[in-house]
Amino acid sequence: MRFTTRAAETGDVDAIVELLPRLADYPLPSRREAHMFWSTDAELVRRWAAGEAPASFVRVGVESESVVAAAVVTMNTDYFSGEPNAHLEAIAIHSIADGHGLGRRLIEECESEARRLGARSMSLHVLGNNQRARAIYQKLGYDEEMIRAVRFLD
Repeated sequence: MRFTTRAAETGDVDAIVELLPRLADYPLPSRREAHMFWSTDAELVRRWAAGEAPASFVRVGVESESVVAAAVVTMNTDYFSGEPNAHLEAIAIHSIADGHGLGRRLIEECESEARRLGARSMSLHVLGNNQRARAIYQKLGYDEEMIRAVRFLD
């Protein structure tokens, strides 16, 4: 297979949204449901396509004209430094593209675009249970700065 990457187009929205359930393809934390991990990203992609998320951009991976990967980024301000930041909202890869370096390529392209837009850093969120993603992000040079803890009160 030969994978290419490009900026997403509004016509890619349905294919991107179809990929997003992969964001919950690992042992989920207790009391969480799969849709919780991708439904807000789907809404963001739809808003981006409608021109309602101007601070966001989307890149896709393509194989034979089919979208098989997507990365969604929103420009914002770094929580700690107050400097311009890019936040990787989501990166989803179809199983046929696993292990081909497409995720790494998309992240690198998103970092380049974020630099071009003035970002001094790129952040992301990853759940503790998602060991595979955490290992990939660490290999790409991302440091884990925060741990979010939750206790249900019912």
